[in-house]
Parts: sequence; C-alpha cells; structure tokens
Amino acid sequence: MASRRRMNLKPGWLMLLLMPAAVWSVPINHDGASQEPKEEVQEESMDTGLYYDRYLREVIEVLETDPHFREKLQTANTEDIKNGRLSKELDLVSHHVRTRLDELKRQEVSRLRMLLKAKLDSTNTQSLQMDHSSLLKQFEHLDPHNQNTFEAKDLELLISAATKDLENYDAERHDEFKRYEMLKEHERREYLKGLDQEKREKEEKRMQDLKEKHRQHPKVNAPGSVAQLREVWEETDGLDPHEFNPKTFFKLHDTNEDGVLDEQELEALFTKELEKVYDPKNEEDDMMEMEEERLRMREHVMKNVDTNKDRLVSLEEFLKSTERKEFNNPKEWETLDAKPAYTEDELQRFEAELRDKEEELKRKAETLHQEQELLRERGKALEAQKREYQQAVLELSQRKKEQQAAVGQPPAGPNGELQFQPQTHNPEEAEAPAGARNSLPAEPPQNLPIHT
Repeated sequence: MASRRRMNLKPGWLMLLLMPAAVWSVPINHDGASQEPKEEVQEESMDTGLYYDRYLREVIEVLETDPHFREKLQTANTEDIKNGRLSKELDLVSHHVRTRLDELKRQEVSRLRMLLKAKLDSTNTQSLQMDHSSLLKQFEHLDPHNQNTFEAKDLELLISAATKDLENYDAERHDEFKRYEMLKEHERREYLKGLDQEKREKEEKRMQDLKEKHRQHPKVNAPGSVAQLREVWEETDGLDPHEFNPKTFFKLHDTNEDGVLDEQELEALFTKELEKVYDPKNEEDDMMEMEEERLRMREHVMKNVDTNKDRLVSLEEFLKSTERKEFNNPKEWETLDAKPAYTEDELQRFEAELRDKEEELKRKAETLHQEQELLRERGKALEAQKREYQQAVLELSQRKKEQQAAVGQPPAGPNGELQFQPQTHNPEEAEAPAGARNSLPAEPPQNLPIHT
C-alpha cells in the first residue's frame, strides 16, 4: 500500500512544481478485452526545460524518502506548497535527508560557479577577482548567502522560482512560434526575390496551392467538447459512442491513476483532432504548427475546466465542465490557418532586427578577418626574423672556425666547444724496429753466461 501511495503522490507533487515542458504526446490505446493486473513501473520524468531541472528533481526525490515530509505533502494543497508553508516542515526531516540535501546544494553551487566562469571566459571578462557570492545572487532558486547547507529558505526559493518560471513557459513558447513563422515568411520572400518573373509566378502558384490543400481538412471539434471526447471514446478507446460516460472517460485517461488529468494526459486527448489537419508525410503540413495547435487546445481546456488554476483537472472539475452549455454547443474551433500568427508590422520589425544582426555579424566577421591578416603578417615577420637569426649564427660559427684555424687551435663545434681530432700514426714509424724508436742507448745485458 505504501508503494501505491508514493506512486500517486509523486505526480501530484511534480505537477505542482514541474509543469511539463515536453509537448510530444502519443495516442492512448485501450484494449477492450479484460486486462491483467500490471506491475507498477517507474514513470519517466518529464524535463521541465529549466536550467536547474536536475537539482529540482533530486531535491524532490530526496524529500520523498522522508516519511514525515511525505505524509505532510500528502495532505498539503496547492497553496500550502506555493506559499512556502510546506517549507517549514523541512526542520523535522531526518538527519540523513538533511545531509543529502546539503550535499545536493553544494553540488549545485559548484555547478553554477562553473557556469559563471564559462560565461565570463566567453566574454573575455577578467575573472581572477570575481565575487562568486555576488554573482550567485542572480540565481533565484537557492539562497546565495548560505552555500553549504540546505535550509527551509532554499526549499521556499526553489518552489517559488520553479512556479514563476514555468508559469511563463507557455507564453515563451507562443513567442518562439511567432518568431519561427516570421522567419519562415522572411525566407520565403527572400527566395522569391532571387527568381526571375516567370519562375517567381510559377513558385508563388505552387505555394498557394499547398496552402489551399492544407486548409482542406475535416472539421476539427472544439477541444473538451462532447463531440471531441466522444470521438476519442469511440476511435481511440474502442467504445460505443452512445454509451459515453464522462466519469469512466476520466478514469480511462488518468493513465497514472493519481486522480487528476495533468497537461500531458490532456494533450494526448487531442491527437485525433490534430491528425485531421497535420500529416508528417505531406509537404504542406508543418509539424511545428501542429505542436502550437496542441498547446492552444490544452490552454483552451484549462481555461474552461481548471477552475482553481493549479494546472491540473480533477474529476470534480471535469464533471462540472460537462454540465456547462459550451460542452454540448461549443463555438467552432478555428485552426492556426484561419489567421496569421503575426501582423505585417511585426514582420517588418522582425526583418529589421534580422538586418541589424546580419550587419553586426558582418562587422564581427570583418574584425576577425583583419585580426587574422594581422596575425598572418606577424607570423611572416617572425619567420623572417628566425631566418635572419639562423643566418647570423651560421656566419658567426664560420668566423670562429676560421680564427681558430689561423692560431692553430682545434676547430669549434656547433655550440662553441673545442673538437680534438685523434692523433694519426705514420705507417713508416709503425714499421720501424722497437730499438730505433727509442732515443736512449740500450745498456748491455748483465751477467750473461760466457760461451766457449
């Protein structure tokens, strides 16, 4: 039972802090036949995209190993976690957990110092006397004044930073998509400018035909409407559309059985609608636009169903949404192709920004080219000096040899040392008798016997 409780606990805790940045979802397949009990498997964590994602996850995992903290977390609501009341429970966790949290914080501080050094090195900033404590203040997910131990303030700052950063994530994704679309249009116009009139007219017609072909798709049901959910119930779940039951539908698609539909589970519900409009095999269908459409659908459902704004849909919220008039009679859903993601003024400003960046890159390239030429000229000058030095050394060595030969000294070596030649022997002297080579007269032998 404890294992089941922890499995249900972790997704809720993560979703309150780690709202998923990953948007790639897969269709959900349910077999109509009876299913055998499945073994519990550990779910793969979703990357939040935050630069402190690993630190955040490791802190959560360590905290969940403490029974007291896990019990408090189980009874805490969204506001308790976000406003910092849960952080006060950190003082009651075990010594082993606190020691592990201290170690995680020291590792994170060390990682941030390396990031700062790499950033300063890349900007050629002198970092020999940099104040790490002051620089660490720019990171809001930990207390920079205490770099060795993990305290309640660290947990409060971590939760606050993650909540704020992830709440802005969707807005940043929309802005990134708009820039993508403007860049695509800019490149299209630049491409057409490079063609002659005949080819340009032909290419414009081809592009317009592709755009019209993309618009010719089946009707897209409004996300979260009865028509959209019944279509999933019938085509994905394989159930009778006339027996559609919202409560059963909710439980079928609460895949991790934590009692709520999180953002990823919601986005999986839109796959059938997106397949009506986008096919990766078609030239006219852009998969980046498909993911933007998925995000818009999820935001639409959250706006109408998530009444407490915790980015989770509870069973109660889901059932209440099915009682609203919009559930049975929604407005027609307009896909992205209904209107452009930007205005002409925005495109003009974007192109001006591109031109400024291009000019800046040209200036940098010219500066680098000049520096390269300067280095090449310096290299040539150094090579010429090297040759002159080698020639001067060679001439000096030759003069020394000539001077030594004139005074009868042995010739000098390449480093100035004297070179002694082995003495040569005269062959005639070698053949002379031993007595002849001795300049002293030989004494007569003494006490020799007298022969008669």
